[in-house]
Amino acid sequence: MPDLLLELFSEEIPARMQRKAADDLRKLVTDALVERGLVYEGAKAFATPRRLALHIAGLPVRGSAIREERKGPRVGAPDAAVQGFLKAAGLASLDQATIVSDPKKGDSYIAVIEKPGQETVAAIAEIVPAVIRSFPWPKSMRWGQASAAGASLRWVRPLHSILCTFGAETEEPEVVPFEVDGIVSGNTTHGHRFHAPGAITVRRFDDYVASLEQAKVVLDADRRKAIILADARTLAFAQGLELVEDEGLLEEVAGLVERPVVLMGSFEARFLEIPGEAIRATIRANQKCFVLRDPATGHLANRFLLTANLMASDGGAAIVAGNERVVRARLSDAAYFFATDKGNLPDLDTLKESAEKLGLDLARPLDQRMAKLDRLGVVFHAKLGTQGERVQRIAALARELAPIVGADPELAERAAKLAKADLPTEMVGEFPELQGLMGRKYAELQGEHASVCAAIEEHYKPLGPSDRVPTAPVSVAVALADKLDTLAGFWKIDEKPTGSKDPYALRRAALGVIRLILANDIRISIDDAFAGAADRYRADKVDELPPDGEKNVDLTEVFLASWVFIDGFNQFIYERLRVLMRDQGARHDLIDAVVPPPAAVTEDKFSITIGDANDLLLITRRVAALGRFLETEDGKSLLAGYKRAANILKAEEKKDGEGAFAGAADLGLIAQAGLIEEKGLAVALAQTTPKAESAVAAEDYEGAMAALADLRPAVDAFFDKVTVNDPDPALRANRLRLLNQLRAATRAVADFGRIAG
Repeated sequence: MPDLLLELFSEEIPARMQRKAADDLRKLVTDALVERGLVYEGAKAFATPRRLALHIAGLPVRGSAIREERKGPRVGAPDAAVQGFLKAAGLASLDQATIVSDPKKGDSYIAVIEKPGQETVAAIAEIVPAVIRSFPWPKSMRWGQASAAGASLRWVRPLHSILCTFGAETEEPEVVPFEVDGIVSGNTTHGHRFHAPGAITVRRFDDYVASLEQAKVVLDADRRKAIILADARTLAFAQGLELVEDEGLLEEVAGLVERPVVLMGSFEARFLEIPGEAIRATIRANQKCFVLRDPATGHLANRFLLTANLMASDGGAAIVAGNERVVRARLSDAAYFFATDKGNLPDLDTLKESAEKLGLDLARPLDQRMAKLDRLGVVFHAKLGTQGERVQRIAALARELAPIVGADPELAERAAKLAKADLPTEMVGEFPELQGLMGRKYAELQGEHASVCAAIEEHYKPLGPSDRVPTAPVSVAVALADKLDTLAGFWKIDEKPTGSKDPYALRRAALGVIRLILANDIRISIDDAFAGAADRYRADKVDELPPDGEKNVDLTEVFLASWVFIDGFNQFIYERLRVLMRDQGARHDLIDAVVPPPAAVTEDKFSITIGDANDLLLITRRVAALGRFLETEDGKSLLAGYKRAANILKAEEKKDGEGAFAGAADLGLIAQAGLIEEKGLAVALAQTTPKAESAVAAEDYEGAMAALADLRPAVDAFFDKVTVNDPDPALRANRLRLLNQLRAATRAVADFGRIAG
């Protein structure tokens, strides 16, 4: 079957836009083809710095006829609705529509639209110009004389030519004829800007790729990446060094060249006194170069690798020399920044008040920077105060959390006070991505405890779902305090995430809290943790909090709002927990059966059990135990019995009222009925329920499941031999109370009603 080859040749396309642009081109063109009944076998898009290309294989010569039914308004609808329907469906009058009847919705109009199959060449000639004119570039430009009037084509960079051919492999393909802004489609492309800039005539995809290869252009970005990576490793190995691999940089560099040539440069060894991360950031950000390390020591070497876009006649000597000059200048700046940050600030006298407030030592350079951050009043958020105020909150909270996570409170507080101190440093000002890391370096230089140094760097972690979770206790305390403060603050000013919008990355912060708790087996009430952070934003309300351990409290309006505020946060955390557990393979229904529903709040009273059902670690353990139990035959059978009991109760409670069968079953009535199976269930419930409840109280969830498993034979026998809805009203009510006891027994472990099956 015929293939389509499309190339849009332009000036330089930014590397960061290429992947998405190629994917957008593929999707826009193929979606439009399918809408016209033109189904294809396969499609792949490509991008280089100067071109977007698309190959679609297995297209028919003509599309299939399309038959579509378009639903219209009901019969008797207002004229405006009828006219809109006729226009959208392309009908001249309602006589061309069909009336269909629906027992619930009544009669309505249906338009049956039939379109003959379109010639593929004609369809492509319509689709491609429309795609080009409406292409979703993040940034685009106009050019030429027509741009002054705003009527010219918008493209990422000036578009020079369009190649578009269609035809079968055994035939000479034809050029699909169309024109966009004066650019007429053809069958020519251009090779490498320097090595083969002339026009190249191509027929179809195979010879297109081969022609570009001869013209020093590697079309596939993944192949360019593979070439760069292989050559870089080889060059490094030849010098006894090791490449510091960087997937993000590799992707970017592959988008900067059409024919990659990897070269090695060097810089003076004296620059190795700069922290290696700063060297890497400098060379990466400014020159898009890779750094190398000595495999024997693990330290950076004074060499780097650059990727050129041409094969120079001098072997690349001039290119290397030019890059070395720039790298040397950038590293000189970095060395100056590093030296400046290690020295004293010139305005120490102005920092005394801030130092006293925060408990800082102005004899230490990093303490000086923290005092300066406070004195300058650098704003964290307009409604949440300054960075200095935030550090005070985080330090107090970290000290409070320290015993819970097994950290030294003094060290946790000290680490929190210095956690943001590198923000005003010269190095972080130049390279913001080094925040935390440079703080650690400077803390080490001034002799801070190792755990304090580590916490300064690690308190930002985890930054994403695949990022490492800190495990050192001091790091965990500060990381939790930092994230809880962020969440409490933005919750306070009602800047919660909505839909896909999360400008302050609160979902990431919540996931970080959860991962820190779970990865480190931290036993903490999420209520208490959040309240501890929230209280520092409403210090004037602290006296109104209930005494520790008090469970049921009549609340004032202000205090009610405070706890509703906390409960809303809990539900946000639970939803993040659900997402994490589902990603890790847990069944969503088991999560819903264990994670508590929103708390009940009334106008004048809020009932809360402190520490009840908000221990995230226990929730995950209970879900895991429940999942294992339901994989057993006992678990499956008990779930089936529960469902049967619950369905019967639901139906009967509709007749008798909710709560009509509360309380224990009457053992005397059971004895009077004389059914062994009924008595067996009553005995089993009497023995099992306290065992399950005790096991849950002892956090022995496997034991709780084992206790529930003991119910299986009695439940099976009961439903096999006993008629629940007995003609005798007393026996019926008693047996329904027995089923209600069964429902209550399972709820000691989880809400079985939320479990599928």
